Amino acid sequence: MVLVPLALVMGCNRGAHPAQTGKLAPDFTVSDGTTTVKLSSYRGQVVLLNFWATWCPPCIEEMPSLLQLHHLDPNVVVLAVSIDEDPDAYANFIRSRHIDLITVRDPRQTAANLFHTDMWPETYLIDRKGYIRRKFVGAQDWTDPEILAYIKSL
Repeated sequence: MVLVPLALVMGCNRGAHPAQTGKLAPDFTVSDGTTTVKLSSYRGQVVLLNFWATWCPPCIEEMPSLLQLHHLDPNVVVLAVSIDEDPDAYANFIRSRHIDLITVRDPRQTAANLFHTDMWPETYLIDRKGYIRRKFVGAQDWTDPEILAYIKSL
């Protein structure tokens, strides 16, 4: 039946503030001393904004497909904002797993709080104009053909 795959493409809107879909994504600037990310600087591009942590099993499960999407579609900016408190654990994870997408550590959860994120991973698909089009809760396969087709439609 088509409902299950369509539900995956539509994304999840669970949580306390599901009404963000269709609204302008809140801008943020996060700097961890190595990397600085300002969301609005990616306006004009499709952004996949992923909130994650190195200690989160579903986040670890999802990371390979985020990397594949990053390498597969240069028209999509994958931004991974880690909520890790331990800078060494974060740096070791990035280095040992050869993470080469844009990632920044935000231990105070400044950006996550703006998005009312409270489950890990949570991912927001933001269109070229800066509007949140979908919210995904939990690990996704970002190489799924239906998800890729939706991303390309933005």
